[in-house]
Amino acid sequence: MEIQFDESRTFLNVEMGEIISVTSDELRAAEDDEPFDHLPEWQQEDRKVAIDVFENFENYIELPTKYDVNEYEIMEEFCLSISVQGKQDALLKAIKGKGASRRFKDKIIEFEIENQWYSFRNEKFKEIAIEWCQDNNLIYVWVILFNLRY
Repeated sequence: MEIQFDESRTFLNVEMGEIISVTSDELRAAEDDEPFDHLPEWQQEDRKVAIDVFENFENYIELPTKYDVNEYEIMEEFCLSISVQGKQDALLKAIKGKGASRRFKDKIIEFEIENQWYSFRNEKFKEIAIEWCQDNNLIYVWVILFNLRY
C-alpha cells in the first residue's frame, strides 16, 4: 500500500495468493492483443501477466490505490492527535501547500516523534488493509515482524 504509482495497478491473484503490479500501458496492450515477441524477455513476462489479468479478471482483486490510502489525510489526522498545541499547530502548518511531506518529516524529526508517526501511520495502513480484506471477503492474518539489532 505504501508504494503506489499513477501509471500502474496492483492486484491480488486470489487463486495463487500473489500480488502483482501491471502498468496501464501493459494492460492496454493486452486488451489490444498486440504481438509482443519482439520485446525483451522481461517485458514479455510483464505482458503475459497483463494478458492474464485482462483475460482472467475474475481471479484478481485490485489493491487499494494511493487515492484509497490518502497519506495526506493520515498526516492531518496524526497532527490533530498531538496534544501539545504548539506542536500541533506547527505540524498542521507544515502540511499545507507544496512540499508538505518534506516539511512534515522535518518537523517530526525536530519534535522527536518519528516513532510515534510511523506507529500511527502503520496502524492506519493496517485498518485500510483489514477493511479491504473484509470488503473482498478475504481472510487475513496479521503478522508482526520485528527488526532486532544486537
